[in-house]
Amino acid sequence: MTFTVIVQYLCNMRVGAFILGAIVAVAVLPARAQDKQATPTSVEPYYPKKVYAPKVSKKKKSTGPTYEARDKFYDRLDAIERKRRKNERIGQIPQYNNFQYFGHRKPPKKRSPEKMRYCKKCGIRH
Repeated sequence: MTFTVIVQYLCNMRVGAFILGAIVAVAVLPARAQDKQATPTSVEPYYPKKVYAPKVSKKKKSTGPTYEARDKFYDRLDAIERKRRKNERIGQIPQYNNFQYFGHRKPPKKRSPEKMRYCKKCGIRH
C-alpha cells in the first residue's frame, strides 16, 4: 500500500479515525526519511572521522588502604572505647556492684523468715 492509498482510505472513514491515521502517517514519514542516509559518492567519498588526540590514561587503583577506610577504622575503635567506658561506669552502680541487691534496682526488704516471699526476678526468698 502506498501513502496515497492510505490517505484515501482514511478520508472515507470517520473524522476520529482520520485523525488517528494522520498521527500514524506523521510517525511513519520521519522513519522512512531516516532510511535514506547519505551514501558516499566519488565526489564526496565517505571517510570515518578519526580523532587525533592523545589517549586518556586510566587511573590505577591503589591496592593499599584509603584514608576513608582508615578514618572509619578509627571511628569504630573510638565507639568501642566509649562503650567500654560506659559499661565500666554502669558497673560501679550498687545495683550491679553490691551483692545485696540481687539484680534489683533497690535492695530487697529484709523480712522475718515466716514472712519471706519467693522473688520472681532473682529466684530467692527474701
